Amino acid sequence: MNNMALLCEYTELQYNKELLTEALDGNKPLILRNVVLQRANAKNQNGRVYPKEILMREASVYKQNFVNQRRALGELDHPESPIVNLKNVCCNIVGLWTDGDDVRGDIEILTTPTGNIVRELIRNNIKLGVSSRGMGSVKQMSESTVEVQEDFALICFDIVSNPSTIGAFITENVMHQVAAPYDTINKLVHDFLSEVK
Repeated sequence: MNNMALLCEYTELQYNKELLTEALDGNKPLILRNVVLQRANAKNQNGRVYPKEILMREASVYKQNFVNQRRALGELDHPESPIVNLKNVCCNIVGLWTDGDDVRGDIEILTTPTGNIVRELIRNNIKLGVSSRGMGSVKQMSESTVEVQEDFALICFDIVSNPSTIGAFITENVMHQVAAPYDTINKLVHDFLSEVK
């Protein structure tokens, strides 16, 4: 068994282009629905396999300790660190569940500077992915395959350009926007600035 290392896995994100207009052109949160975040018992492009028992355990812990507390934050791109840096946060996982071997979730793209970059990339039809980040060790199973071990700990899910989990790109059919509570504030600021002119 190797020492613990940072383990990153990628999945293609999916969205419905017809539902993007209001969320992208306004100040409404952009929610990507029913996204495959990670998959158990399948070799990914990094040659890693996550045993179902370990992945589902970590998904449950992550849901309880992060998703349910509205602090399941992710960054734009993968840093080489196990720490989620708040100045780079672009998304928040707002729902998480399991479906067979898949860990699925709803991802809110935030209106932070990096979240706005994600919105612009989506607006310009750039294919993006979601990637899990965690710490753990692996065991060599064959020349091209390693298995994630019991000490794996899930850290977060980031938005990236190159997913390793099959089917983890943002593609059509899972995007949905929701009304933003700050629309009223934006309108007040806009009206105030209009009066100042």
